Amino acid sequence: MRFGPAEMESSTVPFVFAVLMPLVWVLAMTVARAYEERFLWVGAEEFRRVTAAAVLMLATVGTVSWAFKLDMARGFVVVALPLATALTLLSRYAQRQALHRARRHGGKMQTTILVGHRGGVAALDEQLDREAFHGYRVIGCCLPGSQLEPGKDAFNGMPVLGDLSQVADIVKAYEVDTVAVLPCPELDGPTLRRLGWDLEDTDAELLLAPAITELVGSRVRIRPVCGLPLLHMERPELRGIRRLTKEAFDRTSATLGLIFLAPVLVTVALAVKLGSRGPVFFRQERVGRDGMTFSMLKFRTMVVGADRMVDELADDSDGNGVLFKKKVDPRVTRVGRVLRRYSIDELPQLINVVKGDMSLVGPRPPLQREVEQYGYDMHRRFLVKPGLTGLWQVSGRSDLSWDESVRIDVRYVENWSLAFDFMILWKTAGAVLRGSGAY
Repeated sequence: MRFGPAEMESSTVPFVFAVLMPLVWVLAMTVARAYEERFLWVGAEEFRRVTAAAVLMLATVGTVSWAFKLDMARGFVVVALPLATALTLLSRYAQRQALHRARRHGGKMQTTILVGHRGGVAALDEQLDREAFHGYRVIGCCLPGSQLEPGKDAFNGMPVLGDLSQVADIVKAYEVDTVAVLPCPELDGPTLRRLGWDLEDTDAELLLAPAITELVGSRVRIRPVCGLPLLHMERPELRGIRRLTKEAFDRTSATLGLIFLAPVLVTVALAVKLGSRGPVFFRQERVGRDGMTFSMLKFRTMVVGADRMVDELADDSDGNGVLFKKKVDPRVTRVGRVLRRYSIDELPQLINVVKGDMSLVGPRPPLQREVEQYGYDMHRRFLVKPGLTGLWQVSGRSDLSWDESVRIDVRYVENWSLAFDFMILWKTAGAVLRGSGAY
């Protein structure tokens, strides 16, 4: 392969080097632990490790070229490494999607048993069932002896396979792939240690759920203290340079979005105006960061005066007890149904983002009457700006229960990062096209 003018011999890539590059790439991926099973097909960590392998390989190639004075064609490095990285990420993403589709149909699952108290076991079972694409199929649970009920061999639809002392025997008898243990007084340090030893003779993974389940790995580190491995929980990064970076990215992207989508916005505005009597835009007071109210913009999708009809329809709500929603809402216009189905009515909120009232990604902007029903945990959402999209929107929207909505909003605030925002923006496109929970 040649890069540059043909008369420049230095532009030729040595054949041996070209052959070795794929082997070096595999070695770099191995060093970056990108092939480890626990990182495959789960979360952004897999993609981060592939990117780390690319950076490692780039540094290695540069160092070797400098140390041995190899006249390496720069074009080869510029083309080969980014292409290898992009194709690997694309391949991993395609394989992940294929695996998730198979799991949604019940294939390629890992048999799992849950160990702990009834409340925690039931909550985790519901979570695993809701996100079946992660591949955990719960076949039963183990409860403390004090919570076993004579004559009853099932709980919350799950078979009760035994008590806490029988976990290892149950794993061997049912060839269990994963044991998920929740915090409970009966499973103290020595007991968990012995359980880990007992499972060493099996192929089962042992997963321990921390007491603080809404924190992701980026904020939790194992820190040795007095010879003990303790979990160190870092503070959420809600101030400083990262927040300024988010502000700059939000406003710049929203401005470019308004310019790029100007023809769409004008067309939708005409459709709304011609479709029914009333203004093009609907303004509504919402609560933003630090509890401050602002006027949120949307394309009008309902008849004029729809907000005054809520009390008449409240008894027939399809919402979650706090949010008022109706799957078949008589107030929605014909044009409005299309706009709401694909979330096009939300596009004017780009103006709110440019003004600084909202962010591209964040919790859903609530109404004042909703805030009055909030508990202590839900007030954490006011530490950040509400978002045009967010974890709530890509996780089911109006189909979520109130407890799930609270958990998701708190999770976003506790774990905010630019990478997390990019992941949510990427998933928003799929959520909009599917239209699940959009009513």
